[in-house]
Amino acid sequence: MSQDPKKLRALVSFKKKLESRIEELDSELKELQVTLETINSILLEKGFKRGDIKEVVAPKEEVPAKEEKPVLQQVPEPESVIPLRSMRDEPLAIIYVDKQSIHVLPDESKNFNVNTPPFIHFLVERVLAKMQEKDSELVRLGKLKPDNMFAYNIIREGDLIREIVIRNVDEDRLRELKSSIRWTFEKMYEKTTKG
Repeated sequence: MSQDPKKLRALVSFKKKLESRIEELDSELKELQVTLETINSILLEKGFKRGDIKEVVAPKEEVPAKEEKPVLQQVPEPESVIPLRSMRDEPLAIIYVDKQSIHVLPDESKNFNVNTPPFIHFLVERVLAKMQEKDSELVRLGKLKPDNMFAYNIIREGDLIREIVIRNVDEDRLRELKSSIRWTFEKMYEKTTKG
């Protein structure tokens, strides 16, 4: 059964694209599962039942933890949950901080869309990408190991932001990221509630 060689090449190319996409999705799924397991174990340690997880969005007793952060990097507790709230005390997101990375989990009821300004133009391009460029230059100059370079990943479901995973964050950047993310989400929330 002879086939047109162009069709065969196209099929082989399409097969490779499918395999590559499956690998990407599989990798993303594994990362999401690890993240979910981590969050679940932290929530369970803090006394939440699986059905109560939505209540973690704004735990009042966690608020003082963010004032204690500016000490040396080894001193803060290895993990903490930082609630982000609007000026009107509306929950926007929680930031889960662990030793290697921070996980920004937007409030599920808000449905933050990647296309809502100022997410891309401010948070991604002017904050996250700039931090990555700065570290990339340090790596190029041999002043920073590639493993210690700032990196971020925006996990989406369609256009909805489900999580932002940021790796290799020091104390100064954590402070800057907290305020930038809170400001961005507040502006996005204002845009979605108007009109």
